[in-house]
Amino acid sequence: MKSAAIFVLIVASMISVPLAAQWANYPTPGLPRAASGDPNLTAPAPRAPDGKPDLSGLWDKISTKYSRDITADLKPGEVQPWAEALVRERTEDLGKEYPGAHCLPLGPLYMTAGGSTAAGMMKIVQTPTLIIILNPDLTYRQIFVDGRKLEADPNPSWMGYSVGHWEGDTLVVESNGFNDRTWLDRDGHPHTEALHTTERYRRKDFGHMEIGVTLRDPKVYDKTWTVTAVAQIAPDTELIEYVCNEDAKDALEHWVGKASDDLKSEVKVPAETLAKYAGTYRELDIWNGEPIRRTIEITVSEGKLFADLKGRGRVQLIAQSPTMFSGFFGLGIKFLVDSKGAVDYLAEMHVSGDYRFERLK
Repeated sequence: MKSAAIFVLIVASMISVPLAAQWANYPTPGLPRAASGDPNLTAPAPRAPDGKPDLSGLWDKISTKYSRDITADLKPGEVQPWAEALVRERTEDLGKEYPGAHCLPLGPLYMTAGGSTAAGMMKIVQTPTLIIILNPDLTYRQIFVDGRKLEADPNPSWMGYSVGHWEGDTLVVESNGFNDRTWLDRDGHPHTEALHTTERYRRKDFGHMEIGVTLRDPKVYDKTWTVTAVAQIAPDTELIEYVCNEDAKDALEHWVGKASDDLKSEVKVPAETLAKYAGTYRELDIWNGEPIRRTIEITVSEGKLFADLKGRGRVQLIAQSPTMFSGFFGLGIKFLVDSKGAVDYLAEMHVSGDYRFERLK
């Protein structure tokens, strides 16, 4: 498939290479287990010696629509026109300036990022006066819970500055002082140095945590809004170092093309063929720990195929062959048909391999 979007994923995989890790299958000490030996993730949440919930552990953040589009719940006009234009420019440019592609920290994007090796996991180390969050790409955050206040005029930094306090069993984290070089999401929504965030972490039980993030940046967005994410404990493994390759510059030289290039290679698919693809598909190949099955709704409108990924939104697919389509959030979609032309599965195409979705109706 001649898809610039798919090419981007291949190049991105060259830029950041996970290194081989020790203790990748080491039993987690203190992890509650069922009689079978399987982790009991619904056991009560642990508590620190001071009685506060203990958030310590290795957490796998679940990818949500906000990782791709932090403004998914905002209304038209609540994002300033210059910012919308910048997002369109970055999308057309295939995200070449994405900080991760240049081996730069992701800043506030770590709060909602999920489903990627570089930012999808975090290791929390909790002490009575300081909470540290470690990321696989060797970045870190310090959250001071010693009573100090945020600086009124901080020196901008990649990761910003954070202070926290407890409201009952919820950790509330206030952050500011971010520089304006990072993105808020993979789509490229910008922020300024005026960005202020409030995170709320609540450990529901041993294995599950809810995360709410409230964002305020009046120089870009006309309202303060809140997004949500979830995380689950990653049992019996360790944080795996994920280092940006020294050859990133050479790889970026081959990061060529525009998003609209897919339109140049678009092929015409008969309406009756597109109609066969319409339906609901549920994920079969689970890669994200516990079975959290995504669904994709395929519809046809005015001779075009659309995919609606639950929790992320609806996008138009661009036919590159009668069965292969680009435009699915930087990925490809392939329909697997039997000898009679009936659709068996939908495949979400990744560099690491295809993820199948079974057809429900």
